[in-house]
This record gives sequence, C-alpha cells and structure tokens, in this order.
Amino acid sequence: MLLSWLRKFRPSSHSAKCILIPAANYTSNQRLAEVGKFESPKLSGKYETGQLFLHRVFGYRGVVLFPWLARVYDRDVPNKKETKPIEESLNYNQVGKEVKGRAHTYYQVLIDSRDCPYIRAQTEAVTFLGNQDNGRTLYAVPGLDYIAHEDVMPYIAGDKRPIRHDLFDKFLAHTPEKDPPFGARETLKAWQERNHPWLELSDVHKETTENIRVTVIPFYMGCRESQNANVYWWRYCIRLENLGDLTVQLRERHWRIFSLSGTLETVRGRGVVGQEPVLSRQQPAFQYSSHVSLQAPSGHMWGTFRMEREDGFTFDCRIPPFSLESKQEDTSQPTSVI
Repeated sequence: MLLSWLRKFRPSSHSAKCILIPAANYTSNQRLAEVGKFESPKLSGKYETGQLFLHRVFGYRGVVLFPWLARVYDRDVPNKKETKPIEESLNYNQVGKEVKGRAHTYYQVLIDSRDCPYIRAQTEAVTFLGNQDNGRTLYAVPGLDYIAHEDVMPYIAGDKRPIRHDLFDKFLAHTPEKDPPFGARETLKAWQERNHPWLELSDVHKETTENIRVTVIPFYMGCRESQNANVYWWRYCIRLENLGDLTVQLRERHWRIFSLSGTLETVRGRGVVGQEPVLSRQQPAFQYSSHVSLQAPSGHMWGTFRMEREDGFTFDCRIPPFSLESKQEDTSQPTSVI
C-alpha cells in the first residue's frame, strides 16, 4: 500500500529531500522513480493555490485548490483561558458547550488519480444533491478531498503536469515565475464561487478513546421536497486513526440521530460502508463518508464504534457529537466543469 512505502522513506545519499515512489503505477517490479523534492512545511500561515504535497497520513500526491477556515472542536484539548475563540458569537459548539472552537486552516485539494487505488479513503466522498425532483439523487466529484494544514507535506516537482486528474488543467495553469508554479484559472475561481454553499467546510470535531482518534466533518447539502415535506440533507466525513501500537478492528457502529422535530433515531450495524477496517501500525488510518437526512432544518448526531483489539479487548470508541445545521438556501444547483 502507498502508506507503507511512505512511512519507510529514508533520505537518499544525493538529496536529503528526494521523494521516491514505485514507478509504473506501483507494479510488482518495485522500481522507484523520483517525483520531486520535499520543501520545509509551513509552521504558520497557509499554503497557496497550486501547492503540491504528499498527504502525511494517506500518502497520496495532491495539489491545493483553495483554503477554508474551520472551527475545530477537539475534546482532547483542555480549555485554557489564554486560548482565544474564533469569534465571541461562535465561542462554543452547539453540542457539548464546554468545548471551545479554535480556528484552523483546511484545504480543498485534488488527489492524483494514479494514487487513488492505493489509499484507505474514499476518493469519491465529496458529493452533491442532484436535481430538485428526487432528493435521493447524488453525484460525486472523484478525487476531491479536504485536508488539515498539518497533513500537508509540500514538495517541488519539475513536471509541468505533476498531478494526474481530469480537473488539473481546467483549474490550474503552469506559471513558472510563481511559487508555487501553478496558479488558479478563472474556471477554478468561478467554480469555487458557484459551489461555495455545497463545498464549505465550517466545523471539525475530534475525540480520542483508547488511542483511537475519531475526526468528523459535517457538510450541509441542501433541502429537497419529498411527499409535500421538506427533507434536509447532510454528508459527513469520518477519519479513524490508531495512535497506539496494538492493532484494532472496527466491528460495529451505533448512531443516535436527534431531529429538531423531536424524533430520536437509533442506527446499529456491522462495520462502516460495508467494511470492518483494521487499523495497524502499518496502516493506521481509514476514512469514509456517509449521508443523513432529517425532516427538520437542524439536529444532532453522536454515537460509538465497537472496536476489537488484537489482544481480544473490546471497547466502545466515542464518535464526537456534532450539529446538523442548515444554511440559507441557495436555489442554484451545483455546477460541474466537466
């Protein structure tokens, strides 16, 4: 897997920042090809549109499209008086008012299509509602992801088209006088502005149980009319990371979904998205997305994952509670550039 070779990187004799990957799309010959040289990560500020990177956790190659400023509600971080909230009016999360939101930079990125088969994350996880007539119709943008600032491992490549993705040339232009040497085309700017309501990342929720870190990012998708009633849709992206040494497997999920209409739904099932992923030292992370709908403009979700450790110990890993909040409706439909 891509993550395995990434975690085994060692500086080569001719360059301490040389990036080597298996050539020929990771065939069995294990021949390596150089794709670029690492840059020093930014400890402050943000990366610009066109920045090439390797993902710190999943190891894929990608390029930054544009940043988002998110509110991160981390239940592992104790509140401190000297920590300033993002805004006084947005001081606390709707669920669990003891947790303060702190500003953090995330990025909308494109994933290199050559790496998609080798990462433990859904590469078609960014979805949109379809036409107004059928609230169950969804379509996806392949190879689009959201990543945190600390997940960016920046690098420089000599290739004018270092990332293979159908949208790379539509969104980015090679500008050798710039740093990074790729700039946003008008197509990208227009697409971002048009699809802002469907793409916007605003809240991130984190919590750790028995060395299993769960990160949840909810997205509002819009409202559709179904059988003379409004149905509100959200998608949510979940990443699980094993921060310990013992291998752990996800066995079951248990969700509680509360709607502002007063209903409380319980959902139980085996695994997630048809899988029971194993989190080991070699492959410590797994990421997936799903959807939920309510007949009310807001609600809450929380729950647990039943985990089984390699020593036979089982425990419930908490999923941090998060709000499902609707936004002012935009009557325009999401647009594609393809």
